[in-house]
Amino acid sequence: MILDTNALSAFADDAPAAVAAVSRAEHVSIPVIVLGEYRYGITHSARPHEHEDWLAKFLPFCRILEVTQRTTLWYADIRSELRRTGKPIPANDAWIAALCREHNLPLLSRDQHFDRVQGLRRLTW
Repeated sequence: MILDTNALSAFADDAPAAVAAVSRAEHVSIPVIVLGEYRYGITHSARPHEHEDWLAKFLPFCRILEVTQRTTLWYADIRSELRRTGKPIPANDAWIAALCREHNLPLLSRDQHFDRVQGLRRLTW
């Protein structure tokens, strides 16, 4: 399973349904894009050190998905497909979707716009 930023945040905040969803996953992956978005949020939180400490403890249990040249092919396909339908999604989310396709993994997210990406399986909590 791949975590979107809102899923990572909910899990970090101990939201029971998010914790249950993540706990059921055989493997947890985090796109480097999500990690950047989450860390950006941490810098503007009331408790940045607490959140950074939590993240440092959680990350060893996750696989960080990097963007590679291969990912760019998936990204270009997704952006083109969405452009043809006239229903684009934010660029960062297109990168996350590309990593989902590349690794053939479902995405845990509350963002319904991921449902526009053909072949992406979105899970929610």
